Amino acid sequence: MAETVIVYRAQGEAFSLLESLRRFLHYRETLVTFVLRDLKVRYKQTLLGVLWAVIPPLMLMVVFNVIFSRFARMPSEGIPYPIFAYSALLPWTFFASSVAAGANSLTGNYGVISKIYFPREVLPWAAVLGSGADFLIGLVIFFALMVFYHVPPTAYALLLPPLLGIQLVYAGGIALIAAAFNVYYRDVRHGLPLLLQLWLYATPIVYPLSVVPAHLRLAYFAVNPMAGLIDSYRRVLVRGLAPDLVAVGVSAVVAFVTFAVCYRVFKRLEREFADVM
Repeated sequence: MAETVIVYRAQGEAFSLLESLRRFLHYRETLVTFVLRDLKVRYKQTLLGVLWAVIPPLMLMVVFNVIFSRFARMPSEGIPYPIFAYSALLPWTFFASSVAAGANSLTGNYGVISKIYFPREVLPWAAVLGSGADFLIGLVIFFALMVFYHVPPTAYALLLPPLLGIQLVYAGGIALIAAAFNVYYRDVRHGLPLLLQLWLYATPIVYPLSVVPAHLRLAYFAVNPMAGLIDSYRRVLVRGLAPDLVAVGVSAVVAFVTFAVCYRVFKRLEREFADVM
């Protein structure tokens, strides 16, 4: 009897999740509106405009090149270190900016939330997709750097969209839970930048994955799915290799499980957002 109750409860939760996703898709035009609004606001009254989409990873690339390549002599797997670093910094900046913007998306739109009904997850997702637009701009600069350093792309670069899809799912889940918790605990706004900075150094960005002992990598990918994704970006974009199936598989599983759990928690907390803010 208890097993039957558990099965029915699981089926009900799955149906509720699918219904919420269906309702979310129904408001896709609202999502597009928020994405365009965020992009306009982000670059309004700035001298450099969309160049701010590429300045952060470029500046980090320069700093990392000086510190980790010139001074620390960090291995770069035979790839020019600027390209080695930028191939990882570009998707990482996309992830970090998605989470940071998503975390503040609800508290920054209190006026809209208190007046208009729409699925609240639209706001964190608008932040994630807006950061995706910055990533696409940065990708143009990245390919220009590949030409400059004579690093030709290979057919494996066509695997970039699936990797982006996995990262979108993972970033969307983290942005949802960060946004929800930020409504209740404003400590999230203060602690998140520190967490993301520590997360950067816990991911193979300034160093290759090969420095991580082989027997620890499976657990490493499970705890930090961005590690498997970052290594896969580097493999398909600059090393001309297929992604490690174990790394991508573990990252994908963790990404989808994270999204499902975070989305469920978000929907449970959603009804009280307007009252708490």
